[in-house]
Amino acid sequence: MKMNRRKFLESAGMLGTIAALPLSGFSMFEQPKYKMGLQLFTIHKDMTQAPLLTLKAVKEMGYADCETFGFDSEKCSFYGLKASEFKKILEDLDITASSGHYGFSSYLTKPQDELMRFVDRCIKGALDLDMKYITWPWIAPEQRTIDNFKLMANKLNVIGEQVKHAGLGFAYHHHDFEFIDHDGENGFDIILNETDSSLVKLQMDMYWVMHSSTLTPKELVDNQPGRYVMWHIKDMDKVTRDYTELGNGSIDYVEILPDPIKSGLEFYYLEQGGNFAYSPMKSAADDAAYFKKHLQRYL
Repeated sequence: MKMNRRKFLESAGMLGTIAALPLSGFSMFEQPKYKMGLQLFTIHKDMTQAPLLTLKAVKEMGYADCETFGFDSEKCSFYGLKASEFKKILEDLDITASSGHYGFSSYLTKPQDELMRFVDRCIKGALDLDMKYITWPWIAPEQRTIDNFKLMANKLNVIGEQVKHAGLGFAYHHHDFEFIDHDGENGFDIILNETDSSLVKLQMDMYWVMHSSTLTPKELVDNQPGRYVMWHIKDMDKVTRDYTELGNGSIDYVEILPDPIKSGLEFYYLEQGGNFAYSPMKSAADDAAYFKKHLQRYL
């Protein structure tokens, strides 16, 4: 005899409990589970000096996924290691690298054929590591004009098509400068409105949203549901507004986290770009401990 879902819940005494849960957008039946990820920029110096020992320590902290930074396109290497060697370390430690930040900034104004050759090298590196996403992370200060944001939007579409053809996803990671007003325009709106959402996904940096945007992470997701496939999670010092360890700052993540399903979330990464209380590795460990205790239940 088949039992429908409601009768099952009633028989298990769970219906009243579920009815009492807050309407947060998260379901105990549909709640996704993601690997706890680390953006390796947090510990970049350690990674360049001793990648194997550093990743062993990262694994012990509880991280199971990572996002790379610092790809050498000429040597197809990560942290001084050939992509195949770095992949072997990841496999041995049972850590994945689902995304990588690649150095597109210097190609913003270069000829299209040079950009496409660089993208091909990035694709090779990403495929060697079984990545899911190639991410454009940054543009130089002198490039941050409205005309260049419009130029970049075009480049993002071109790259996105090339990357998609290779079977990978492509995303753009923002900072604060995209939100700066330029006589009624800003770079973030240009990126949102002038790129193809099927080719160019977005990596939301929660710190920079809370630091610089007039919108909240939830409002951004409401405006572009399904497009924020990756998140960066880090805290903001209560006084200086610089980076700080999770739990030491002003960002209430229980309050601001969007619904991951509505966001389209596939991967998230803890990150601290500087201002370490003791050392990058200690901050990475402290961030992991805080996240596991207070926030992982939501993801």
